[in-house]
Amino acid sequence: MWERIRTALTEDLNLKLLSFAFALILYSLVHGGQDARRSIVVDLEAILPNESSDRILVGSIPQSVRVAVRGSSTTIDNLRAAQVSVILDLASAQQQHVVFEQKMVRLPEGFSNIEIESFDPPGVDLKWEPRVVRDVPVQLSVVGAPAGGFVVHGQLVAEPQTAKVRGPQSEVMVLQHLRADAFDVGGLTEGTYPRRLAIEPPPSQRVKFEPRSVLATAEITREVAERVFQKLPVVVVGLAKAKTQPAEVDVRLVCPPDIVRSLRPEQIVPQVEVDSKELTGSMSLPVQIRMDKCDAYVIPREVVARW
Repeated sequence: MWERIRTALTEDLNLKLLSFAFALILYSLVHGGQDARRSIVVDLEAILPNESSDRILVGSIPQSVRVAVRGSSTTIDNLRAAQVSVILDLASAQQQHVVFEQKMVRLPEGFSNIEIESFDPPGVDLKWEPRVVRDVPVQLSVVGAPAGGFVVHGQLVAEPQTAKVRGPQSEVMVLQHLRADAFDVGGLTEGTYPRRLAIEPPPSQRVKFEPRSVLATAEITREVAERVFQKLPVVVVGLAKAKTQPAEVDVRLVCPPDIVRSLRPEQIVPQVEVDSKELTGSMSLPVQIRMDKCDAYVIPREVVARW
């Protein structure tokens, strides 16, 4: 019995192997030619209008779409989702709703015989707004502190003071300002300091702006304090008998804080200088204050000297 089995298996072995090979090929051809269906998730790519257009897409669109495909089993088995994409061309259209179609599907080379049966979702809703352009102020801020005895004088100055903002009307019109990076004045002494600062982008990526930075300038001056001395008598220099009208003035001094704190009224001497050879007369003269490291402001600035 075993001998008969062995003989049946080995007799005309080459012919049996060739027949088996033909059977495999025939099975592959018949099976591979059968239709097969498959569902794949592919990327959704949108071609948007350029920046010079008068409209902009503000609604969100899905990043992917599920596509049901049909074709031969071999072709379907070899198809990879990463090789397929759906192209949504919005460069010239302005529909409120787009239905996906087979012509929007980009297939890899050699897979053109695949049929697209359906999309999930079948389409997408679109929301558009007018694109507007507006000048928005650039806001500057300060961090840190100058060296001891110095302060930031006035407000920082930006050049340019505004940025041109472009984007959806609903987002551009509510912008009050754009922020620039903070200006660090830590340790600075007296002087003028220009510095290039980047402008922080708005929260929405749909809003574009230019320029991307501004030139900010900070002026650092010595710290000063202010003190007013009232009804100080005016001294006449040059003619001892001369009198002034009014006889007293108010003086406002702007000095370093330590000097202001130490001043006493008798140290401040408002004076006018009379240089005349006439025995009698009068003239209007400016009141002068001589104080080192201080700026003096007199009210009134002039008095009438009589002699």
